[in-house]
Amino acid sequence: MSIELIVLDVDGTMTDGKIIYAQNGDEIKSFCVKDGLAIGSWIRLGKEVAIITGRSSKIVERRAKELGITHYHQGVKNKKEVLERLLSTLNLEPKNIASIGDDLNDYSMLIASEISFAPANASHYILGIVNVILEKNGGEGAVREMIEQLILKEGLEEAYLKLWQ
Repeated sequence: MSIELIVLDVDGTMTDGKIIYAQNGDEIKSFCVKDGLAIGSWIRLGKEVAIITGRSSKIVERRAKELGITHYHQGVKNKKEVLERLLSTLNLEPKNIASIGDDLNDYSMLIASEISFAPANASHYILGIVNVILEKNGGEGAVREMIEQLILKEGLEEAYLKLWQ
């Protein structure tokens, strides 16, 4: 088995789950730069990354583009359906997927993946179904922690470190 695709939820996973509205109506989210470095490294290792999120935001589009994530889907009601279409497009199987999510709208996506992760502060319902409960909270390095666990599991540590030598 080889994990070729990681699937990321956004709010509560890539972010701390807070949505701030500025006086002018702009939406503000904060992303963990450490997560971003690991996501970019995963891509540089020749692997795929996808974002599947229930909300829609220009901020998410911008972050995906900054990180080189070409598969990003926003405003998704059924994440499993989007995941199945993505698998077909990329010619992958569920055994090639690792996913991370924190709340009930991630449930179907998480159980459809070979390996599922949740930040430490995820819903207790999600913590009950995932393979790995991370030590980090969403938006505070949980995605980085997931990726580095996968790098070790997949035997990619030497290649990962070589990216930065």
